[in-house]
Amino acid sequence: MDAVKRFSNRVDDYVKYRPGYPAAIIDFLSAECGLTPDAVIADVGSGPGILSELFLKHGNRVFGVEPNQEMREAGERILAGYQSFTSVAGSAEATSLPAHSVDYVTAAQAFHWFDRERARAEFERILNPSGWVVLLWNERITETTAFLREYEELLLTYGTDYKEVRHENVYENIAAFFAPQEFRLKSFPNQQVFDYDGLKGRLLSSSYVPAAGQPNYDEMLVALRRLFEVHQKDGRVVVEYDTRVYYGTLLAVP
Repeated sequence: MDAVKRFSNRVDDYVKYRPGYPAAIIDFLSAECGLTPDAVIADVGSGPGILSELFLKHGNRVFGVEPNQEMREAGERILAGYQSFTSVAGSAEATSLPAHSVDYVTAAQAFHWFDRERARAEFERILNPSGWVVLLWNERITETTAFLREYEELLLTYGTDYKEVRHENVYENIAAFFAPQEFRLKSFPNQQVFDYDGLKGRLLSSSYVPAAGQPNYDEMLVALRRLFEVHQKDGRVVVEYDTRVYYGTLLAVP
């Protein structure tokens, strides 16, 4: 499936049920990378603006670069109240932003969809020489509880191309992306607490599971309901994440 179009029919669930990013990331980038409210951010693959809003609340000017029209329009609606937000119809490989116009390039839940070499060249072009690249993922934890282990098994059973597109597959490419510079990694705990409808929405926000009307969709939801009923406590289950922040520069910083 075309990576740009994968989420066109998932936007509502994505907006409602995808996890946010810990606010502590802002303080961390301020301490580690000199982030200030004056910095200009290019949030590439910005989707509905989940990460963009974190920087907007900090006072930053943010260019949300998103190739998927439905996702981009959702971000425009959600972030309409921020005058410092600009929506851009572009991609990681062709942002359309001016050369050396941003201080940070961020990509949340998106880097694994990029053409690595072309994105690297584009990031170098739009970044100030001392600018930073920050790649983020909410990495779903799969083994700490019986519920999380069985949820992972559900995805392996019913996912359409889960094994092929799971973003863990590209982590080995991060070092190559930053080379010859080195990147650093910081992790933050994160979680979501769901009732059944929330868990269902979280599942259906993923592009690698069947959508309504596709084979195995109904069977998958029967399995999800069974999983929820076995593991819920007071009508809730907990999805745990390790929010991973990979950060570095593309050029040597004097």
